[in-house]
Amino acid sequence: MLPKFLLADNSQECPDTIFVVHTEEPKFIVESDIEDFWTNQKVHWLSEVPASEDVIKALLEDAETFLDDEFENQDNLYAEDEDDED
Repeated sequence: MLPKFLLADNSQECPDTIFVVHTEEPKFIVESDIEDFWTNQKVHWLSEVPASEDVIKALLEDAETFLDDEFENQDNLYAEDEDDED
């Protein structure tokens, strides 16, 4: 079973862009600036676009929360690795 969200990048073609992939219905990919989720954001719908703007807003907020949590977790993992090296 896939996680609800996945991170993707293409550092060769889009070094300042991050992609958040929503694997559940409605499926979509959010393309955004790696430093600011809401900058240069494009949503690529792989499923039918929800009719409700509130649903879309909630999905994008969930994607942002996921991205923030992933970056924080990544920072914590790197900090632990550095501590282990000392």
